[in-house]
Amino acid sequence: MRLTTFLAGLCLATTAAAEAPEFTVYAPDYFASEWGPGPGIEAAFEETCACDLVFVTGDVLPRLLIEGDRTRADAVIGLNTDITARARATGLFAPHGQKTDDLTMPIAWEDEVFLPFNWGYTAFVYDKTRLENPPSSFAELLSLPDDVKIVIQDPRSSISGLALLLWVKAVYGDEAGGAWDKLAPKILTVTKGWSEAYGMFTAGEADMVLSYTTSPAYHIIADGDRTKAAAIFEEGHYFMVELAGRLRTTDQPDLADAFMAFILSERFQAMMPTGNWAYPVRLDPAKLPTEFAELGQPPRAVFYSEIAAEALRKPALDEWLAAFSR
Repeated sequence: MRLTTFLAGLCLATTAAAEAPEFTVYAPDYFASEWGPGPGIEAAFEETCACDLVFVTGDVLPRLLIEGDRTRADAVIGLNTDITARARATGLFAPHGQKTDDLTMPIAWEDEVFLPFNWGYTAFVYDKTRLENPPSSFAELLSLPDDVKIVIQDPRSSISGLALLLWVKAVYGDEAGGAWDKLAPKILTVTKGWSEAYGMFTAGEADMVLSYTTSPAYHIIADGDRTKAAAIFEEGHYFMVELAGRLRTTDQPDLADAFMAFILSERFQAMMPTGNWAYPVRLDPAKLPTEFAELGQPPRAVFYSEIAAEALRKPALDEWLAAFSR
């Protein structure tokens, strides 16, 4: 009797699991990795959705451009405003349906298609034990001795690399090519993505690395290490907001709506500071980890709309390529 009851219960559990709808979210590797916020988000959402949340990792936009209407994604996470013009042009996205007039960001958000989930500022992070006098402006950065070694990311494959490209363009305008000529001798290497670059920096191979003003929070909170800091520039820092989107082609529209709502919930937002090491878009600042108060604050946000960013991308990339091909 007990064996029969056990087998019946096992059968019901298996059937229930099989009937749980799969909800697929395309996400960058860093987001869904074991050290990113993905696992916690997956567990928290599955508690409420009666579904199986599956992250598919990789380069989100290139994958969507290849798949088109055949995409298996129900939602995506990890886009940003420097690439949303191309994402929007696919016609694959539907309105997110969320209220965004009370977000805690430096800029107002009125986009009905792409939903922000965290934000931060691009910055050069340095090691205080290797660089005693960090630059306080782009001019000082360009004037550093050539034996100061910096690691950056490729703007063709990295959102942070593209952000730097646009940051330099915003500061120098038509003189951006000359700025890259001065910076190039200090660049130790250009990596495909952020993880490789930051790993080289933490391994002691470089004095500075292109990252974010919030990156030192990881070292402070996780390691009790206060030797890493972001150089704060008087010109301001490039503002980056990460975005999620709901696919028009989803066969799980109710789950897609629920996921968009979950993104702005306090439970999701509370995972961003120490999961994605970024500022959440809807969270009382008093609920941030106290260590965030130690982070440097840029004097202003440098930001391009998606239309302006897309228009500047190719000419800025041409200037960058010219400097690094000499």
